[in-house]
Amino acid sequence: MAENPFFAPSALPYRLPDFARIREEHYLPAFEHGMAEQLREVEAIVADPEPATFANTVEALERSGQILYRTTIVFSSVAASDATDRIREIETEIFPKLTKHDDAIRLNRALYERIKQVSTDDPQEAWLLEKYRVDFVRAGADLSEPEQRRLRELNEELTRLATAFSQNLLKASTASALVVGDPAELDGLSESAIKAIEKDGEYVLPLLNFTNQPALAELTNRDTRRRLYELSVNRAPENFGLAVRLATLRAERAALLGYSDHAAYSVADQTAKTTEAVEEMLGKLVGPAVANARREAEALTQEAGFPIEPWDWSFYAEKVRKSRYDFDGAELRPYFELDRVLRDGVFHAAGELYGITFTERDDLAGYHPDVRTFEVFDTDGSPLGLFLFDPYARPTKRGGAWMNNLVDQSHLFGHLPVVMNNLNITKPTQGPTLLTFDEVTTAFHEFGHALHGLFSDVRFPRVSGTEVPRDFVEYPSQVNEMWATWPSVLANFARHHETGEPVPAELLEKMKAAEKFNQGFATVEYLAAALLDWAWHKLAPGQTVEDPEAFETQALEGAGIAFELVRPRYRTNYFAHIFSSGVGGYSAGYYSYIWSEVLDAESVEWFKENDGLRRENGDHFRSALLSVGGSMDVMDAFRTFRGHDPRIEPLLERRGLQ
Repeated sequence: MAENPFFAPSALPYRLPDFARIREEHYLPAFEHGMAEQLREVEAIVADPEPATFANTVEALERSGQILYRTTIVFSSVAASDATDRIREIETEIFPKLTKHDDAIRLNRALYERIKQVSTDDPQEAWLLEKYRVDFVRAGADLSEPEQRRLRELNEELTRLATAFSQNLLKASTASALVVGDPAELDGLSESAIKAIEKDGEYVLPLLNFTNQPALAELTNRDTRRRLYELSVNRAPENFGLAVRLATLRAERAALLGYSDHAAYSVADQTAKTTEAVEEMLGKLVGPAVANARREAEALTQEAGFPIEPWDWSFYAEKVRKSRYDFDGAELRPYFELDRVLRDGVFHAAGELYGITFTERDDLAGYHPDVRTFEVFDTDGSPLGLFLFDPYARPTKRGGAWMNNLVDQSHLFGHLPVVMNNLNITKPTQGPTLLTFDEVTTAFHEFGHALHGLFSDVRFPRVSGTEVPRDFVEYPSQVNEMWATWPSVLANFARHHETGEPVPAELLEKMKAAEKFNQGFATVEYLAAALLDWAWHKLAPGQTVEDPEAFETQALEGAGIAFELVRPRYRTNYFAHIFSSGVGGYSAGYYSYIWSEVLDAESVEWFKENDGLRRENGDHFRSALLSVGGSMDVMDAFRTFRGHDPRIEPLLERRGLQ
């Protein structure tokens, strides 16, 4: 026990998990010990003979389960970023047990009754108290014993199914990869990109987690494009059945909790509040987006000289972009070297706006050699937290890009934040790592999440950093994307990796002129995924789906978003956002990205109205929004920052959908 690194807080700076000591055999004992310890702590709260107070009930719950917290947060990070076969085995074994453990707390009637007896006049305490009350009700604390038994069964089954879905998808990224023997079939990709995917005399192009693989924009061989596209949309076919089962069980669970469907359950504690609000917003965008995409398709067909197929879209979009705007995105790549983007772009913008500084700590290791660690200092030089950066793709890493916490900020424990960004950039076999502009934007986006965690200044871990409604959490990160193209920031990092010359002004002008090009495609692709998610989670309790692919087609047609040349960004079989987490994740929540973008577009407008990259602006955004986490009504925080309720017009302008 004494040798298990999870049984005591890490002695490293900022309580960074001691990855050098952590072994796979440590996880299961730490999970078991941590769950048992927290249940003992909960029983002590329930058995306390003193009247229920905030301190001896709610705050005591906040303090409970520290071993389990440390174990879970590290294991979840490693399972997402570097999952060995043994890690996947542990996932399968432990996640249902964790679900059962959570139910043992949330469905503890005596604990719930004690929480209901608590009262407090302190605003922060009252806010957290209400959070706990809502958590318990939404978890089923008010249900009868037979209903709770069924709920526990549903939760465990949902967790098992979601874990299987996620693991199938991870395996499919390589199992369904495009494999070619002749590099000539990969014509259009750079020499370095082709070398990076060479393995034992073959060339293996793994799948990223969305429908349109980036290589589709570059591959000149039409049959290669077709093969890559079809591998992408047909991967992990076994996940269709899992998705049906997940959606139908979620519908049953929602009914048990008093909701008409899972979508209604999902949005009830979000800023949207109602399914009608979500449907109204999405409905406003569908018509203009489809009309825009059809106009774009006409231009692409004209460029190609034949009726294009879905696998042709990205390739000919780049040709039209080049002919219409004399702009080729590949021309920018030599100016976007990874380390310079990070230091002279992402960090530089944060320094200019918020006054923070960064020092790399080679002495503080991550879970993989690719992980880099930076100490972050506030404007007065005081420690702010740690930032870990894991940029490269690997077979053991899930697709996409994300931020997670390794230590949550809270004054209750005196913890400063340790946050992490994961990207999925192909690692070159030699030479510099050169990024696409989309990858640059993603780096800024994910660091926006990191700032949300780093600037957290709250008392309780339950409301720390990004612990905000799901349809609000993307908002600060989307705002941070604006600095990727801010002239002074761009000039600071966009320099040729060999000559150091700045990116030519005329190339930037072309990029700016082409910004709204292909927005019809991008919006339809996104809306199709959001509405597909919505259709799965509007299933009524007891409703069955015999043919999931036919259901997909009918859902898109019914929503008016079906367009044969633009498939959803994620099809059902690889829609990890909504199906890789049993009862949570982004299920009935993929709308959140564009819901948050309404706030983002408003905020970008505010920054531009107030001269952009100024410390005064950063201080206002930090104090009004980033620092408060979920410790208050986030829409009140938005109004404090912006001065009025959000409007949709700036978003329509941005996407060319007026």
